[in-house]
Amino acid sequence: MLTFEEKLAIIESFPELERKNVSLGRVNFHYNESSYDNKNVVYHLHPNGNGFVYAGKMTGYTTNDKGMVNIRDFTEKALRATIRKSILSLTPKEEVTDEPSEETWINENTVTLTILKEEDIWNVYTDDDSLDGTFTTYREAANYLEAEGFERI
Repeated sequence: MLTFEEKLAIIESFPELERKNVSLGRVNFHYNESSYDNKNVVYHLHPNGNGFVYAGKMTGYTTNDKGMVNIRDFTEKALRATIRKSILSLTPKEEVTDEPSEETWINENTVTLTILKEEDIWNVYTDDDSLDGTFTTYREAANYLEAEGFERI
């Protein structure tokens, strides 16, 4: 098990985290660039070596009701990886700019279909505005149209 000082040194090696001393000698580390309300990456790191890392938006971790995973017995490698994943899970996602919000496709029979981004899904509409299909990503919608013999206009 890593000591409090060893864990502290590992955590402090992440320049994007800001240290916040709390009661009973415990330490929190905040990620102020978080795109969510939660800014705690490391919570209540205690001088006895116990503490928590936020894993609420990650898979593969057993978390408590606050989305925290206990790091008492973590190795250096596991602690570094978990902190890095936690920061990435809280990092604002950049908008993908190479996907259009609307695009028209045509087939050899001059039938046209339109891919339209609506909220977080991609819908494919016919000329008469009937829904032809719904997809979770632009790529899925484009693959569908290509498989059906359509090309981008």
